[in-house]
Amino acid sequence: MLPQHALREVIWLFLKLGFTAFGGPAAHIAMFRDEVVSRRQWMNDEQFLDLLGITNLIPGPNSTEMAIHIGYVRAGWRGLLAAGLSFILPAAVIVLLLAVLYVEYGTSPAGESLLYGIKPVIIAVILQALWGLSAKAAKNRGLAAGGVAVLILYLLGINELVLLFGFGGLVMLTRLNAAPVLLAGFPLATAETPYSLTQLFLVFFKIGAVLYGSGYVLLAFMRGDFVERLGWLTEQQLLDAVAIGQFTPGPVFTTATFVGYVVGGFPGAAAATVGIFLPSFLFVALVHPIVPFLRRSVWFSALLDGVNMAALGLMAGVTVQLGIAAVVDVFTVLLAVSAAVLLIRYKVNSTWLIIGGGILGLIYTSL
Repeated sequence: MLPQHALREVIWLFLKLGFTAFGGPAAHIAMFRDEVVSRRQWMNDEQFLDLLGITNLIPGPNSTEMAIHIGYVRAGWRGLLAAGLSFILPAAVIVLLLAVLYVEYGTSPAGESLLYGIKPVIIAVILQALWGLSAKAAKNRGLAAGGVAVLILYLLGINELVLLFGFGGLVMLTRLNAAPVLLAGFPLATAETPYSLTQLFLVFFKIGAVLYGSGYVLLAFMRGDFVERLGWLTEQQLLDAVAIGQFTPGPVFTTATFVGYVVGGFPGAAAATVGIFLPSFLFVALVHPIVPFLRRSVWFSALLDGVNMAALGLMAGVTVQLGIAAVVDVFTVLLAVSAAVLLIRYKVNSTWLIIGGGILGLIYTSL
């Protein structure tokens, strides 16, 4: 039986995260763990890791799909819808407002001062999550060594999808002589076409249904479709769209909202947003009920162990890259260290630390 008020709890939590979860998927996953494992105890680290592993095995935005999974665990199918929508809508509305300003004034609003203070705090949040999750994922020395190898290979430039499925498959092959299955996308029209709302929806639905990886992979997909094939965006508009998606809280995939508005106004923004996120709801609804059976399967359990460890290796690699860009002077070093101490020693909520970091960044840069 589901806990009383569970749906309300899900809505409140993911609305809050939709407005405050800056920093991309790795930071979002870290904040989710802080909220649902450490604070609310809706699940334990092993259950959280299994959901993360399954999320990495299906296409789409990882943090959004994790939100949908968590909502399903806490409040059933209504929680599935509520968590996803509550996490997506705040970011989509913010991006839409910025898109309206962009089209009206032709400039992309800058948030350097805000991000200057937020980024070092995000590094501390991710590191705390990595430390807690790695203790559960590294079940033996082989898995631990594999996670380190994934980290190194990622930093050397090896494709993250190859590493994720490669290591997961290697673990399964080692135990069972089996192999993972890769999902393929479906093609759309290849000739340049005039703007169409239906075509816009289908392109974003395709992207949401087949895309693995980071926001940089999303950039590659959108460039191929909207700049090169359809000619609906310029290179500069695409870069501005990605910058807005990175700067705003919530899912990076709300970049689609910005693109949809630029090419098709409010109907385009709605079609693009629904198109790119709809596959995530469908995938999670199909896969989530069989997660316990997959864990009991010797084959999939081995694959999941490998994927979980590889996902943490990739998360560590992203953290290294983010850290190089975020911790750039004495002030940001102090912010990162202070945030780590407050998180680990005093268990301060990561949301308040991120808000505080942004405020301090604004104050410091204005002096």
